[in-house]
Amino acid sequence: MDKKVLIVSASETFTVRGLEMKLKAIGVETVFAAPQIKEINNIIKDISLIILYTDDTVEDNAETWVYLKDSCVGNDRKVIVIGQESEYRIVLEYIPEEIIYRFFDRPLKMDDFLDSVDGYLDEAAEYARRKSILIVDDDVTYMTVIRDWLKDIYHVSMTASGMQAITWLANNHADLILLDYEMPITSGPQVLEMIKSEPQTSDIPVMFLTGKNDRASIMKVLDLKPADYLLKTIDRAGLRDKLEKFFLLHG
Repeated sequence: MDKKVLIVSASETFTVRGLEMKLKAIGVETVFAAPQIKEINNIIKDISLIILYTDDTVEDNAETWVYLKDSCVGNDRKVIVIGQESEYRIVLEYIPEEIIYRFFDRPLKMDDFLDSVDGYLDEAAEYARRKSILIVDDDVTYMTVIRDWLKDIYHVSMTASGMQAITWLANNHADLILLDYEMPITSGPQVLEMIKSEPQTSDIPVMFLTGKNDRASIMKVLDLKPADYLLKTIDRAGLRDKLEKFFLLHG
């Protein structure tokens, strides 16, 4: 992953240009945008860190801050805010603290700021190298448990229905899908059929999640030729071991 950040500020002042030069000196590419949604939308796709440089116009751009918040949710994207404490409190009305990586008061402690940017981008690059797993299950509680078991090793996403999964796959990549066998409306086998019928998803391995362990049920699952099947009684250690061995064999 290239080290690249988006700087959002009301204007590209001398101070902002100085930030760009300092970041360039440590190998970080910068892209500048005014707080205009259309302008930001055209360049934000491959950005994992946004640097928001605020001033006394911060209250005039509420819609943009909401847009930035929405663009961060689900996209592994964070925000660093540089500004006065009063400006930061206004930003917090629109961008929650869990999305903000750091706040830096002015005058800026440059070395601390550069270390934070570099450290975050290194973490983001490591995270991007993780295998991506999509869990598909109408039982959100169970799905959340599985995500919590895996999220420190893998990039884990969740969808609560087959059609949500198909929509997600149209715009995102998965290295493995954990698919509930029994779901209402669109069942696991139907979802697998749709996945295999599309050229862009046909090669994604799918493991079924099933609550049934009788022979007839297992044979019915295996007839669909999934990469594997997992009983929902599997524990955390067993699941992590199963997936680790799978990725060692299949890359």
